[in-house]
Amino acid sequence: MIQLYHCARARSFRPLWMLEEMGLPYQLHLLPFPPRALRKDYLGINPLGTVPYMVDGAVRMSESTGICHYLAETHGPTDLRIAPGEPDYASYVNWLFFSDATLTFPQAIVLRYGQFEAPERKSAQVTEDYAQFFRGRMRTVTAALAERDFLCGGRFTTADVAIGYALHLAEVWSGLSGDFAPEVAAYLERLRARPAFQRAIAAETKS
Repeated sequence: MIQLYHCARARSFRPLWMLEEMGLPYQLHLLPFPPRALRKDYLGINPLGTVPYMVDGAVRMSESTGICHYLAETHGPTDLRIAPGEPDYASYVNWLFFSDATLTFPQAIVLRYGQFEAPERKSAQVTEDYAQFFRGRMRTVTAALAERDFLCGGRFTTADVAIGYALHLAEVWSGLSGDFAPEVAAYLERLRARPAFQRAIAAETKS
């Protein structure tokens, strides 16, 4: 059975949501955040001390969007996957990388220097600079959703899981959702209405 190590609201929500969308059996290990500081024994499982961490037989993975991609490629067939040869394949792959490198990364900086660092290390300038970075990059998402319900392929895909988590993070943790265009806000609500999303939320809130 797939083992997933997860902290509530962290990037590990992506593979948790993906597992629920695909209906795959898994065992969830809930950890306090940050696990590398609060669960030293976890370093024996994942030397990085980060989440997510997925164990699938001999497979070990630690990148949230990479895990989602792996699950779609190896545990299908699934409509969440867009295959090479489909018209939106390049867009699909681009969204997968965009989700973490462009939308989640600046939020991590905002959270670190706005909330998590000791008071003497917090920086309003750094926080605002990276908040602006995030807002600027959101223009691409807004444009993509102007005339469609989902990002690519004419259906809900792994790309929506990847991007959807970044938008969810902006609302529930980093506080950057205030400038979302109406079409982005509506998209996020569509994603949150999915039964698999709701099951994932329930799973991460269990004691």
